[in-house]
Amino acid sequence: MNKTLSILFLFFAFLVSAQETESTFEPGEWLKFRLHYGFLNASYATLHVKSDNINGIPVYHVVGKGKTTGWASVFFKVDDTYESYFGKKDGKPYKFVRKINEGGYTKDLEIDFNYDEKKAVLNDKKHKKKINLALEDSIQDLVSAFYYLRNNYKTDSLEVGKSITMKMLYDEDGVFNFKLKYLGKEVLKTKFGKVECHKFRPYVQSGRVFKEQESLSLWVSNDRNRIPIRISADLAVGAIKADLDGYNGLKHQFKIIMD
Repeated sequence: MNKTLSILFLFFAFLVSAQETESTFEPGEWLKFRLHYGFLNASYATLHVKSDNINGIPVYHVVGKGKTTGWASVFFKVDDTYESYFGKKDGKPYKFVRKINEGGYTKDLEIDFNYDEKKAVLNDKKHKKKINLALEDSIQDLVSAFYYLRNNYKTDSLEVGKSITMKMLYDEDGVFNFKLKYLGKEVLKTKFGKVECHKFRPYVQSGRVFKEQESLSLWVSNDRNRIPIRISADLAVGAIKADLDGYNGLKHQFKIIMD
């Protein structure tokens, strides 16, 4: 279960959603996910949207948290926090926070995005050092990407079998590209009822965490909210699944298929 919440946010980064004349979300939106590792309810993760400002710029402030629960916390304790501050008008990230503790593996990072100087300053608080990273066009952090894509991509332009990429920056390794294949529509049975979804296949690096490049699958609601409904992954050891377990403050009605 190493990097459990990190994996969840990586899934979020791949979401491809319809472009709207208005935002698909608003302050107060709250999503909760239950992660299963084998037969264990491994952990919970939440995303909460708030309002804030940075240097006079109105921003959304999203706080993501994840923790192991029950027996899972006995075998492997996870306590992760991710935060992103991104512009309400353009979706550009201005600050990113990653503070994690996963079975003793810890990171405490903050990234400040400086667009005037075309650089990002990474503050590694654990090792007490700062690193300057070059910024590229259309860059997003691990959390802001989810919300940016919800507002800026058209689902009617998706083609089955076609792939898209996106530039990401969330740690000292610098900018990297994620690749995502669209697999079409699928109806899932959830605790809320049947939900029509878009299904995607992210490409990941095989090895220590994932079995192979196509180990992940994710399903996103085909409605105006465009929220993750289910995520599954074959890991190097075992498998993990995350399901939407609760929500509040959605801007649009959650579309459930009525039999």
